[in-house]
Amino acid sequence: MGSYILKRLISAVPVLFGITVIVFLIMSMIPGDPATAILGSYATPENVEKLNRDLGLDKPLVQRYFIWLENMLTGDFGRSFSLNRPVLDEILERFSATLVLAGTSFVLCAILGILAGAISAARQYGLADKLITLVVLIGISIPSFFLGMMMILIFAVKLKWLPVSGMYAIYGGGDLPDLINHLIMPASALAAVATGVVARMSRSAMLEVLRQDYIRTARAKGVRERRVLMGHALRAAMVSIIPVLGIQAGFVLSGAVYIEMVFQWPGVGRMLVDAILKRDLLLVQGGVVFVAACYVLFNIAVDVAQSLLDPRIKT
Repeated sequence: MGSYILKRLISAVPVLFGITVIVFLIMSMIPGDPATAILGSYATPENVEKLNRDLGLDKPLVQRYFIWLENMLTGDFGRSFSLNRPVLDEILERFSATLVLAGTSFVLCAILGILAGAISAARQYGLADKLITLVVLIGISIPSFFLGMMMILIFAVKLKWLPVSGMYAIYGGGDLPDLINHLIMPASALAAVATGVVARMSRSAMLEVLRQDYIRTARAKGVRERRVLMGHALRAAMVSIIPVLGIQAGFVLSGAVYIEMVFQWPGVGRMLVDAILKRDLLLVQGGVVFVAACYVLFNIAVDVAQSLLDPRIKT
């Protein structure tokens, strides 16, 4: 297992390297001069030239990339000019909020999706199967940001059951019940599509397993149906479900960008949008690379979990 994990970590290195190249090139191709955007009304030719020299923007593109990469490998992500603080400090502070939102959404989509898929497979062509299929199709079809806006309109504006935006109440609050109250709508909106995908794949995986001979043998021996489904079928189906969960983790993490904007959630996604608008290059580059690294590491963890369920994967 140790050698398998090591191989997966080594294989992640070129992926992360490619991400840094792509992010750096995209940010370099954005129209406009960063120094002019930073200086604003003070953007005289002399000031722009001096700031470009201070930021290293007067150097060749390749040289700038390797300077940035070398600094990042030593833990120095640079300094955000718009916030006047280290990039890494801002990312870590914002990532905690994103982790709460994305983590809750992922747990919801994993539990509800697997449970719905298992029930749907166990009651194939029955009423429960048809209802779950209908709900799943609706969930997959509605974009998360649109669902979020509709939830705000219904549950916050019309019914006034839940707060409109933010992570905590402006006045008072700040405790766990306040956080949960603010988390219900964004987490549900973000989890809707992922839950539908997981449910459909779980149903397919469960149906394939339920047709196997050892399942029929277990039923013939008089094993209780709940144990057949949860103890035998679901465990075998998880080998096919876990990779889907890894993919949906990436969807949830990337989807947090627009959900955070809809609900004004103070996470990395909202930070990246604000940084792009202000042309804060180092903050954008550092944020994207950090999120991509987290996604790559999570997928390695998913591969390890899958190999524990099915040792043949390591060979």
